[in-house]
Amino acid sequence: MFTGIVEELGSVEALELLDDGAARLVVHAPHVLADVRLGDSIAVNGVCLTVTAHEGETFTADVMQESLLRSTLGELRSGARVNLERAATLTTRLGGHLVQGHVDARGTVLERRRSDHWEVLRVSLPPDLARYVVLKGSISVDGTSLTVSALQGEWFEVSLIPETLRSTTLGLRQPGDEVNLEVDVIAKHVERLLAGRL
Repeated sequence: MFTGIVEELGSVEALELLDDGAARLVVHAPHVLADVRLGDSIAVNGVCLTVTAHEGETFTADVMQESLLRSTLGELRSGARVNLERAATLTTRLGGHLVQGHVDARGTVLERRRSDHWEVLRVSLPPDLARYVVLKGSISVDGTSLTVSALQGEWFEVSLIPETLRSTTLGLRQPGDEVNLEVDVIAKHVERLLAGRL
């Protein structure tokens, strides 16, 4: 479990595509590796991955085919910047919202609007996820916990403060770029519980 508060902008050292449709990802990440152990979870652009090896300032993680299909990890290239967050602990401040690191789908940045003190991103919203997204509710975009500031049919908007622009990949995203989306898991659980009663 994560909170969607990005701890570090890491960089991809290598992405090796394997014969079985999976991949092996190597990431340079000096900060999040300060207390890492084999088997720990680190979210990479919102995808929960398990540390299978680490040396110096890099870690390696295996990426299963399902994660490659649902997320943008398969398109990463050497040098690409990635959002990183270590798994939450019971003493972690919950500055964002409950994020599982299980990406639901990809969205596409449709528009970017700048103002003096913030920027707004408009992102496409896959139709099967729309019912889980509400105005002023939480959504994870590339592993970053954000508040939905506008919502209409096939898109939603989030407003990004300077700190978010500086410390996450969202400061780099341009129209046409794909991003990883994870909707609020609580909404999905409520829907399933209610469906059992109806």
